[in-house]
Amino acid sequence: MLAGILLIITGIMIAVYPQLLSLIVASFLMIAGTTLLLVRYHLRRLERSWNNPFMEFFIRF
Repeated sequence: MLAGILLIITGIMIAVYPQLLSLIVASFLMIAGTTLLLVRYHLRRLERSWNNPFMEFFIRF
């Protein structure tokens, strides 16, 4: 129920302040990009210390 109320309030805020939508999308994209970089870095370190052909197949570069 709380999630529904939060979504309704967010929808109203976006309707009143359209700039809010661009801020939400931009922050989501920055967080997603940072997360992907960190996961990639962590898997790269893991692959170097643990030689596994399965990991090598998926993480080539």
